[in-house]
Amino acid sequence: MSDSLDHPADGLPTSPDGLFAHLNGLGIETQTVSHPPLFTVEDSQSLRGEIAGGHIKNLFVKDKKGKVFLIVVEEDATVDLKTIHTLIGGSGRVSFGKPELLMKLLGVRPGSVSPFGLINDTGGIVTCILDENLMRHDVLNCHPLVNTMTTSIPRDDLKRFIESTGHTANIVAVSSGN
Repeated sequence: MSDSLDHPADGLPTSPDGLFAHLNGLGIETQTVSHPPLFTVEDSQSLRGEIAGGHIKNLFVKDKKGKVFLIVVEEDATVDLKTIHTLIGGSGRVSFGKPELLMKLLGVRPGSVSPFGLINDTGGIVTCILDENLMRHDVLNCHPLVNTMTTSIPRDDLKRFIESTGHTANIVAVSSGN
């Protein structure tokens, strides 16, 4: 067997193929491009000419009382982490969730965070926030649980996917300056 660096999906609760089967079962058509691992927004900007649509960054955070949020914004959006709790219904300032909590709730590793991870949050613990500015794009681009692929999905189908996982696609204006 190869190690998980060779196969980023090894050890994940849901594989990209499992995700694609779920999307297919919902009648959602997507396009996926494979690429070298991308860990940051800067890394992914190297693909801009190849993949059209809105590109996202994901903030996996928790508030002072332990409530967990996945905040999905446009890649170049500015988010004020000192005050965002007032916009998303958090209790006190938020901080980034630890990799162990990320794996436990969304079943992904750092660098692979995306709304597709909600498929693994069967307990409905994570509150999903989609930035209003991001939602102006017809097509959004997300990692399909690993950072070696990017999946393009129509905006309304992403919302439908999120709802299929038992979550609400909360659309809130959380960013400034795109």
